[in-house]
Amino acid sequence: MKLTNTTVLGTGVLGSQILFQTAYHGLPVIGYDISDAALQLAAARLDSLVDEYASFFGDPAKAQAARASIQLTSDMAYAVGDADLVIEAVPEDLKIKEETYQKLSSFAPQRTIFATNSSTLLPSDISPFTGRPAQFLALHYANNIWKNNTGEVMGTADTSSEAYEAVVEFAESTGLVPIRVLKEQPGYVLNSLLVPFLESASHLLVNEVADASTIDTTWKLGTGAPYGPFEIYDIVGLNTAYHISSHGDETSKKFAELLKTQYIDQGKLGVATGEGFYKYN
Repeated sequence: MKLTNTTVLGTGVLGSQILFQTAYHGLPVIGYDISDAALQLAAARLDSLVDEYASFFGDPAKAQAARASIQLTSDMAYAVGDADLVIEAVPEDLKIKEETYQKLSSFAPQRTIFATNSSTLLPSDISPFTGRPAQFLALHYANNIWKNNTGEVMGTADTSSEAYEAVVEFAESTGLVPIRVLKEQPGYVLNSLLVPFLESASHLLVNEVADASTIDTTWKLGTGAPYGPFEIYDIVGLNTAYHISSHGDETSKKFAELLKTQYIDQGKLGVATGEGFYKYN
């Protein structure tokens, strides 16, 4: 079962990176989003990734060719009509995912495998909406895919071995290092390590122990890490941080409220919008 024609549902920060990573490794790929306005933002993100890939891999011509090959559409029927693999990267909201998969299953061919990139929801939470549980699993990407190239593959009790191995092969063919997650685990491997770290930082901020810049500086000086937790929040995107924190304990919910009122409502979503906890060119 070789997966060639790929569709990515959701063209936000990570969805756009998945599109570019797939195209850069020579596979045809279509990006779907719900409106022309969303697709205009996606086009700008994809344009900005040309320089990232050209610099990292040292092949500007290949980066330009990858960008030129990516199709964008707001027509789901067209986007998935000939897809071997659909990678879902819509917001971390179970209701949105339910609506997306119910629509998707009516358009996609029976052969199509569905993979969620959800960071926080288990695939088994989503599987009942897909209409094809044996052909559904998770393929989780890290941000800045071209250099942080893990591909965490996690199935459910219903996922067929054929679908699982096909997605592992797809991950390898698109420049990822497949991480075989042997059983369902909220947060997979990467986020099981990362989320508690970020949560600890958010609690320090909400409890007024230190400000964001001080917390970041302390972590970087004390460990030699390239990024502090609030720089990571900006990279991941504050919308994602908000969705995760709003389902946590009382302190996490206070952090979610802080994100909403002081950042998200002001259009400050992190690196993607040029400002979050920090300002970016």
